[in-house]
Amino acid sequence: MAGILFLISAPSGSGKSTLVSQLRSLVDGLDFSISYTTRAPRGSEQDGREYHFISREEFLAMVERGEFLEHAEVFGNFYGTPRDSLKAAAEHGRDLLLDIDVQGAEQVRQSMPDAVTIFVLPPNPEVLEMRLRNRSRAEGSVSDDVIKRRLAKARTEIENYRQYGYILINNILDKAVEELTAIVKCERLKCGASENRSAEKQDVQRLAEYAERCRQGNVNGLEDVLRSFGLGAQMRLPNQQLFENGGE
Repeated sequence: MAGILFLISAPSGSGKSTLVSQLRSLVDGLDFSISYTTRAPRGSEQDGREYHFISREEFLAMVERGEFLEHAEVFGNFYGTPRDSLKAAAEHGRDLLLDIDVQGAEQVRQSMPDAVTIFVLPPNPEVLEMRLRNRSRAEGSVSDDVIKRRLAKARTEIENYRQYGYILINNILDKAVEELTAIVKCERLKCGASENRSAEKQDVQRLAEYAERCRQGNVNGLEDVLRSFGLGAQMRLPNQQLFENGGE
């Protein structure tokens, strides 16, 4: 029996990789698909740990052979999720987490509409720029042009937040990690997952409350984040009017 497929997306610099790393250290039975990319490793990244780093020629050959579940080009580099990771997780009945960009997530959702989707937001452009600059310094190079381009791309990506079932505002890391962990555990309980279920039941109410606060339409401070990126009333939550009218 196949497990749950979790898709997590975020603008570059939002802290998604740190959240995923923390989640994997806290939650058992969660496979992580290591993507392929044609970009060069950053900082302390290692081949086969954060990504499989390959040439454009190798990547395009894999595309021709149909080896990717999804693939996309971002800032001139290719990224792709190997189809084998989904197959392996399904065969063992394990949950699978895909750290995936907005373009890739859309491709996967079309074929797997039951996937649990999570979008990570930075609290505002100023924090995002600071994180991008800190990461660039750690990599030994700071390019204002690259940072400006990533900030502009972030705004475009954030416009897609409504395509995701859960929204995390990554302002305080410990809080975001706790919320992400609660989402994964609650989704497992909904599916009747038996692994560690007795332990999870002890604080099921707390988990449910944390997860529900992250559902689209329930996220405190979301409109402030959207406005800070220049996305105002036109980005109104699709189910907000329903809540105001007393719907479920």
